[in-house]
Amino acid sequence: MSENEPGPLAGRDVALVHPAWHSCGTYRVVLGQIAAYRALGARVAPIAVSDLPGFAPDRAWRWRCFVAATPELSQGERWFAGPSFCAYLAPRFLREVLWPYLHGDQAIIRAGIAERARFSSKLTTRRFDLVHCNHFFLMPVAQRLAHAGAPILLDTHDLQARQFALMNERAFLLSPRVGYDEMLARELELMRGADLLLHLNAEEYEDFRALLPEKRHALHYPGAPDAPLGPGGADIVLVASNNSANVESVIWFLREVLGRAGAPSVKIVGNVDAGVKAREPALYQSARSCFVGRVEDPAAVYAAARLALLPTISGHGLSIKTVEAMASGLPMIATAHAFRGMRADAAGFANVVIADRAEDFAAALRAAASDSRIPSQEERAASATRRFYEENFSLSSYARRLAALVPPLLHERA
Repeated sequence: MSENEPGPLAGRDVALVHPAWHSCGTYRVVLGQIAAYRALGARVAPIAVSDLPGFAPDRAWRWRCFVAATPELSQGERWFAGPSFCAYLAPRFLREVLWPYLHGDQAIIRAGIAERARFSSKLTTRRFDLVHCNHFFLMPVAQRLAHAGAPILLDTHDLQARQFALMNERAFLLSPRVGYDEMLARELELMRGADLLLHLNAEEYEDFRALLPEKRHALHYPGAPDAPLGPGGADIVLVASNNSANVESVIWFLREVLGRAGAPSVKIVGNVDAGVKAREPALYQSARSCFVGRVEDPAAVYAAARLALLPTISGHGLSIKTVEAMASGLPMIATAHAFRGMRADAAGFANVVIADRAEDFAAALRAAASDSRIPSQEERAASATRRFYEENFSLSSYARRLAALVPPLLHERA
């Protein structure tokens, strides 16, 4: 497609439904989706759906913090949806949604809240050509927006019942506990309402094809925003958001690796600091100087670094922070688990050291910390991870895959 040629989705209206989250991997994926659809010529309407009481769309003051944390979404039209306080007090919600949640049903609480989300009147009457939904639990919102017969693409973002089971391991729940199988059944039921299921990693692609053989599936790596290739600096960085898998991985790094490596100066960037502080306050205090906290521009962190660390020991699905580190072209020390869900031979990347044991990770970090050389922008651009990113996770590669997947769906509904 030439620069002056209209895109294959020119003139089309796309509703892009996503959780009202920021500073996390899902938000980075959403930004990539918006950029790709716009590159294909579509008009995109991002719709943030909150799961917090009182975040109805007409309560603008409640959305101020979210708006401030997501300036990228204000570059075009943006919409909000969420439940009123009254929705949480309705007897049916208390009986059919809240009560199962107290027993651990993470699936029903999310879908039940989305089902009760309110839209503005303008959005209710809007006609869309396509609805792109992120996460199965927002399907009730997507189906309402597709009222004129628009096809629905569902980005699954991993097999969520696994994540929910992991969350429940540390939660205080009433007996009998809701288990993995029950949550998976709810997940699959809502997924059946989509016309095409997009899977962000190879593992979930194979799993869902076996679980829902009657549906159409596509392995569709996310389009992650580009990362600058320099100018570089002295920083050794570990970037992570506050979720249970990241918290567990950072705790492992601080407890098992950092001291063995001679305690080099490492910057731990992102709001994972809050999770570590809550779970291991003494460990957090001992390593407090390492934590930078949330930053507005994660890409700038990689731009000023010479080494990226991915001490990932937990979690399911594709790791967006791994993709972002790959885009930077930096040398990396990582566990094999950091590259889960990718059809890639990470051990074959010349700029990556794979170290799964704490002592091996520490030895690699100790050696890297003693080498103060900063890789040049040319070296980063030519690195194996940067090339893999450009071929599989760049916005241009994501847009090309969308251009192949979406038009046939639109023609089917024409």
